[in-house]
Amino acid sequence: MKIIRSDERYAVQQDWLNTRFSFSFADYYDPENLQFGSLRVFNDDRIAGGGGFGMHPHANMEIVTYVIDGVLEHRDSMGNSGLIHPGEVQHMTAGTGIRHSEMNPSPDQEVHLLQLWFIPRSRGLAPAWEQKQFSKEQQWNVLYPVVSNRRDQYPESLGIEQDVTMYLSRLQSGKSISYQQSDPGKMYVFVIDGALRLNGEHLLEAGDSARIDEVSELQFINDGDKDNNFMLIDMGL
Repeated sequence: MKIIRSDERYAVQQDWLNTRFSFSFADYYDPENLQFGSLRVFNDDRIAGGGGFGMHPHANMEIVTYVIDGVLEHRDSMGNSGLIHPGEVQHMTAGTGIRHSEMNPSPDQEVHLLQLWFIPRSRGLAPAWEQKQFSKEQQWNVLYPVVSNRRDQYPESLGIEQDVTMYLSRLQSGKSISYQQSDPGKMYVFVIDGALRLNGEHLLEAGDSARIDEVSELQFINDGDKDNNFMLIDMGL
């Protein structure tokens, strides 16, 4: 279990973008930090009002966007357009190729989002897009599946072309939950807000993450005085 503290991530500050890279991305390259399992990108972005990423291409990547605060405007070459609100998750299969833009439509309100890229199980897939709102109430004191390749098991989740299940959770003060992998493999934990005690010994705070391998059972404890919000990604084998 490797703990990465928030301030250990690679930081980029521009006039409209404040971001943290958990893995090599753009101008940041570290051959020892390219990916973890199929997770290739984990960017923690804050986009100022009026800023954003204009139309740009992607291919052969599974892209998940989760908006924490503010509103993000999405447009793509498949004809999809609209807003991503707090609590909404968007998934795209870039496949053979897709172009999209991600803009902050507000003139003055920042948008805070997480964007994750996963290497797909195969190349040359047909591009696809879907988006769904998940409420805070669904996540209280449970691990709620929001993205998964196991749609038969989790029909309420968004699909993904990789052996991945992504959970969101909000633990109230004094609560704990456990998780047991069905197929031992890699897992990734990221704290969005608040503080979380992992397996009784690791205290993680907002922006901290854990890269977990060969540990198939996890316990999440909130022994603080405030609620927390975190993400668990189970990448299986």
